[in-house]
Amino acid sequence: MPNNSYNEASIKTLSSTEHIRLRPGMYIGRLGNGSHGEDGIYVLLKETIDNSVDEFTMGCGKKIEVELNERTVRVRDYGRGIPLGKVLECVSVINTGAKYDSESFKKAVGLNGIGQKAVNALSSGYRAQAVRDGQTKVVEFERGRLKKDCKITKTDERNGTLIEFTPDEELFGQDFRFHPEFVEDLLWKYAFLNRGLTLTFDGKPFKSEQGLKDLLEKNLSGDILYPIIHLEGEDIEIAFTHGSHYGEEYYSFVNGQHTTMGGTHQQAFREAVVEVLRNFYKKDFDAADVRQSIVAAISVRVVEPVFESQTKTKLGSAEMAPGGPPVRQFIGTFVQQALDAWLQRNREAADALKGKLEDNERERKELAGIRSLARERAKKASLHNRKLRDCRLHLGDRADRAEESTLFIVEGDSASGSLTACRDVQTQAVFALKGKPLNTYGLSKKVIYENEEFHLLQSALNIEEGLDGLRYARIVIATDADVDGMHIRLLLISFFLQYFPELMAGGHLFILDTPLFRVRNKKETVYCYSDGEKKAAVTKFGAAAEITRFKGLGEVSPEEFKDFIGAGLRLDPVTLAHLHSSDELLSFFMGKNTPERQEFIISNLKVEKDLVEV
Repeated sequence: MPNNSYNEASIKTLSSTEHIRLRPGMYIGRLGNGSHGEDGIYVLLKETIDNSVDEFTMGCGKKIEVELNERTVRVRDYGRGIPLGKVLECVSVINTGAKYDSESFKKAVGLNGIGQKAVNALSSGYRAQAVRDGQTKVVEFERGRLKKDCKITKTDERNGTLIEFTPDEELFGQDFRFHPEFVEDLLWKYAFLNRGLTLTFDGKPFKSEQGLKDLLEKNLSGDILYPIIHLEGEDIEIAFTHGSHYGEEYYSFVNGQHTTMGGTHQQAFREAVVEVLRNFYKKDFDAADVRQSIVAAISVRVVEPVFESQTKTKLGSAEMAPGGPPVRQFIGTFVQQALDAWLQRNREAADALKGKLEDNERERKELAGIRSLARERAKKASLHNRKLRDCRLHLGDRADRAEESTLFIVEGDSASGSLTACRDVQTQAVFALKGKPLNTYGLSKKVIYENEEFHLLQSALNIEEGLDGLRYARIVIATDADVDGMHIRLLLISFFLQYFPELMAGGHLFILDTPLFRVRNKKETVYCYSDGEKKAAVTKFGAAAEITRFKGLGEVSPEEFKDFIGAGLRLDPVTLAHLHSSDELLSFFMGKNTPERQEFIISNLKVEKDLVEV
């Protein structure tokens, strides 16, 4: 029987605020609780700072202040200030703004008149104040609804705009919070891209004198083989070098926006570097040999840029401006002229770069035979291999939930069985380890092909040729919270850090946070992730509390595991933030310096009294 309830009453027209709150992913990409650098609360902050940076770009205001008071963020700039008669519309009415006029904001990021309205609609409390020439105007909102529209009054404050907002816990969860390290990382990027601009975070200044060169120096995770090549031109800045690590690392930007997914400008740079170095050294290097171990940053200014989504993580523009030169041609020509001239002036660095490319070529050829044997072995093993329980949707698929695709790496068949039995087969895959993996520190990449387990893991992820084919948005290490589990976790992190650091740089690697205790009575069950949470639960339940200590994931039943990997999923991101030398770190913790490491452990050992269960 057809459903006859479809009639005029079924058709609804939502206000802009209602639509933003109903479909926040269309505007900020993801919600999250703040544990990941791309969670929505940081997008709200970025959208707010973007407007202030656009003022600086137009030559108005050299300082932006950011303050965090628990969950409330305050952003104050000293630009021209929103015109007082339009403050209300600029922060609440979609498709309202000055950036449609390319004469006022020729190369701004926020061109769609949406960003600040999304901040307003997704905040439990929102306040905007504009100051212009001795007058000020304030408006206040609650979840996008106007609460106060103050009259224009006199003031002695400096010109500029002040935005205060508190993300809505109804959307971001009761436990969301801003992590200062992610806020600082965001502010550093603004500083690197806007020399002359000073940003402060709770009074701490962020300022750069050398732009993208400073960015690379701050983010390099190992030794470099030659000085950073820093090239600048009108509407373009590039910095790059080669390290001793594996893989490629890129930091790409358009009009100050961090395009984490790359785009036409990043691809044009990758192609241009290969072409220029082939011509300079008069040798047809394989593109993979040129790009292996490269660390690069590229920033371009584009008139009316076209991004592939509202979150602006990937540039889609084919031209530098409507009717202007193609992005590929513009970047190719600049790199050809500027890089060739730099290499001519710096012969010692040019020789070191050539040596690196030749080393990459030699290693690639040595690996060719090993790869062939490993693939044949994998084909035979795959018929009987049960390590991977795959999911149906993968990163890159044209499906609504493809961005949720997750691979859990677990130890042993017991934990694998429990997780497999309760996972979401659409988006969650499981890879089971057999015991402790090999310590890869100090070994060349051929170990991946010689070690069946690592080769199967690499094949499951599909990252042999780089991240373009990555099959999962999240790679989650799910090990027991005991000594052996921690050791396996460290061995896996070392493996990814040594051979695939771009997975960490791209925010794809996580640790699964699993409960240590289950506290329950006849009516309610609480899973506790710390002693503090356990004590609170015991106090709540009193004498009727039943306490279970989970010693390993294999002890968790599928019914309970479903709570930990479903709506209650807790992930700790593994990042390269504040890591200036991964080589030094790996050498100390994973190398053969046993006496030094033993002394460190003994001197930092903390012995705690046994906890008496209530």
